Amino acid sequence: MKIGVLSDTHGLLRAEVLPLLAGSDHILHLGDVGDPTILETLIAIAPITAIRGNIDSKGPCASLPATEVVTLAGKDFYLLHDVHQLDLEPAAAGFAAVLYGHSHKPSIEWRKEILYFNPGSCGPRRFQLPITCGQITINNNGQLEAKILQLPISS
Repeated sequence: MKIGVLSDTHGLLRAEVLPLLAGSDHILHLGDVGDPTILETLIAIAPITAIRGNIDSKGPCASLPATEVVTLAGKDFYLLHDVHQLDLEPAAAGFAAVLYGHSHKPSIEWRKEILYFNPGSCGPRRFQLPITCGQITINNNGQLEAKILQLPISS
């Protein structure tokens, strides 16, 4: 199973993101959507689960949940926007992964056999950070493999 992961679009869904998400079986948006038409575009590629971020305080995106648990290929993923607001023990809850955004800094880290994954931001550039999204693959043995995908753009 191939899962497309993105965060912090802030109202900008760059055309370069779409080919990177093509072929996804499911897409996860980790908040700061900024414009609900982004979700409409993404659902044309694959089923989508989205949560709200700190900028999603008004309009349709404000009704998105703050956190979500998604089960894909038998693996439970915990979605939240800001990992510093994590208020549970992922291993005790049986989660395979904690997926988050907010910092715009892409990160792949394993803690206690739990994947902590931030795909970075694929919206407007912030500081000198790269413009990225992510991909998680669940192989036939149920193992997770996470990748950061850098968008082929310079600004």
